[in-house]
Amino acid sequence: MIVQRRAVSAVLAAAALLLTAGCSSDDGQPSGADGGTSPSRTAAESSSPGSATEETPPAKGSVEVVRTVATGLKSPWGLAPLPGGGLLVSSRDEATITRVDEETGEKTELGEVPGVSASGEGGLLGIALSPDYASDRMIYAYFTSASDNRIVRMRYDEKEPPGEQLGEPDTVLRGIPKGEIHNGGRIAFGPDKMLYAGTGESGDTGLSQDRESLGGKILRLTPDGEPAPGNPFPDSVVYSYGHRNVQGLAWDDEQRLFASEFGQQTWDELNAIEPGDNYGWPEAEGKGGGSGFHDPLAQWSTDEASPSGAAFAEGSVWMAGLRGERLWRIPLKGTEAAADPQAFLQGEYGRLRTVVPADGDRLWLVTSNTDGRGDAKEGDDRILELRVS
Repeated sequence: MIVQRRAVSAVLAAAALLLTAGCSSDDGQPSGADGGTSPSRTAAESSSPGSATEETPPAKGSVEVVRTVATGLKSPWGLAPLPGGGLLVSSRDEATITRVDEETGEKTELGEVPGVSASGEGGLLGIALSPDYASDRMIYAYFTSASDNRIVRMRYDEKEPPGEQLGEPDTVLRGIPKGEIHNGGRIAFGPDKMLYAGTGESGDTGLSQDRESLGGKILRLTPDGEPAPGNPFPDSVVYSYGHRNVQGLAWDDEQRLFASEFGQQTWDELNAIEPGDNYGWPEAEGKGGGSGFHDPLAQWSTDEASPSGAAFAEGSVWMAGLRGERLWRIPLKGTEAAADPQAFLQGEYGRLRTVVPADGDRLWLVTSNTDGRGDAKEGDDRILELRVS
């Protein structure tokens, strides 16, 4: 078990914003409504809007629902495609990981992750496969425990009986603040084979500007949980700060990182992430935050988005909306939007939680109607296969 070492840099002296509006939950509603060796891009490199060799996607795209892969999922949250076939899905409230056969839709439960304390927006959240999965068979999971949010890894043994295929969890990182709201939860291995995690400020807005706290951050760590080489702050896993609640991480073809983020009552955001940058929360929400804050490349009202998962395909970031009940396409030119965002599937499948690249122009999309906020009568939660352009 490896504990994250505290940063030696001083706490940023920033005055906390006095909020008069109620804190919003992961769907933009008031909280009472719910129950390698270096960063993938240096700040100078990733700030470039794009090179002449990059092809800009068309302003308008398309989405086709190819098929429904599986139904009957319970509070699905994270999705991890297996090499060679199969999709792993985490259940936030059940604390289980299930394998779905993407051809037949058949579901096999691997097992329950011990130590999960599901309450409010917390529970078993994001999952990711080890960059060395072919040899170590490790699944990483981000979950809420009785005391914190943490990241663990477990060995997956298909030879064991269903329900007993997960090994004992090894804690990679602990001490991420937890709460009934804003637990973050998305994890992904980047092109540099480092582990990235999006966290929330758990309702305590001051944590976002505190670089010694793991709340309201994007973290970058080695697969063993140590601060990744080349991180912007000495001896720290903090990669960027000033976030409210990050639940989407995606890299483009040039290895630039983008993250989706819940706003308070005004603006949800899609951000181009630069190591060490301050994204403004709670002193800024949306564009125009002022000197010292990194503005988002796109923003939405909270009833149009409340974004969770994000993926890159066909020159665009695709962003799943919970309260907005739609899939957003944001065509990119470098780290800027090449055209206005375009919405698809509005209201057709209810709340959309997770979107993950498949092959080429395909995406996997997971709905979220059984999370306590959706209308389960719209149909059991499902995985869809999409073709996009």
